[in-house]
Amino acid sequence: MKSNTLSGPQVRERIARVRASMETVIKGKSEVIDNVLVSLMCGGHILLEDLPGLGKTTLAYALARSLSLDFGRLQFTSDLLPSDILGVSVYDEQKREFIFKEGPVFTNILLADEINRTTPKSQSALLEVMDRGMVSVDGNTYTVGSPFMVVATQNPVDYEGTFPLPESQMDRFLIRLEMGYPDFDTELDILKQGHRHYDSLETKAVMSEAELFELQEMVPQVFVEDSVLDYIMRLVTSTRTENEFRAGISTRGSLALKLFSQAMALYKGRSFVIPEDVQGALVPVCAHRLNLSRPSSDLLEERRVIQSILRKMIDTVPRPTV
Repeated sequence: MKSNTLSGPQVRERIARVRASMETVIKGKSEVIDNVLVSLMCGGHILLEDLPGLGKTTLAYALARSLSLDFGRLQFTSDLLPSDILGVSVYDEQKREFIFKEGPVFTNILLADEINRTTPKSQSALLEVMDRGMVSVDGNTYTVGSPFMVVATQNPVDYEGTFPLPESQMDRFLIRLEMGYPDFDTELDILKQGHRHYDSLETKAVMSEAELFELQEMVPQVFVEDSVLDYIMRLVTSTRTENEFRAGISTRGSLALKLFSQAMALYKGRSFVIPEDVQGALVPVCAHRLNLSRPSSDLLEERRVIQSILRKMIDTVPRPTV
């Protein structure tokens, strides 16, 4: 890294503050928190796919509070309109002109709750803002909050009244995560504490926006040796030649795999990527971008099969020695 960047111990200390803050409310989910923070360092968006009541909303809110960022929640329903997400131009009779009223997307961390319950037209309203951090309404372009992250949730079991996200939308999410059930002792501890609403959490900001931006600017500087780039390409190519998949990982996906690997290395205090970073990134970055050539009626089973194939690729694709 450049001499004017943070040292490895400084990076780890800064991240440890946020991690410890989030773990006070999200218990027993260290790996999930790690992946969320790495995604934040990439400036990427997250799809949380799991059953209701497992802490998805609390996770997003705890992240925003730990970083002193604005948090917005939008419940996606079948009657939701694009203007309900982005905003709308309203005529001001006194000024005799149209004034743009910002929608919920103008925030830092937007929780798109049950995103697959709204129509494709409303889902697609998020495409531009997720890609460019901008909103175009009535020929004008507006910039949303910076940093900006969409944390979308969906239930993989309940299909009634849902509209599956198209591949173009899935490709905009950097990673897909599952919360999973807490272990016995963790849930017992939660029961002893009793129910708390997410916005009553006593989480304090432990990292400033300036500190976060500094970390995000460092991620692309993390060195990726040619043999590791070749390893990334061989893994990506394997998804394109795998008969079980309808189509392989796109170029956007391969770039995401590289970026997440760089952020993972920085997260661990290193200035260079090693094969283990790529291996740890493969499933969360790539699984949601793939579909089976013979789809299953059970989405959870299909996800498990895709993840299993990706893990086999980690075992079969020769890894470089760095």
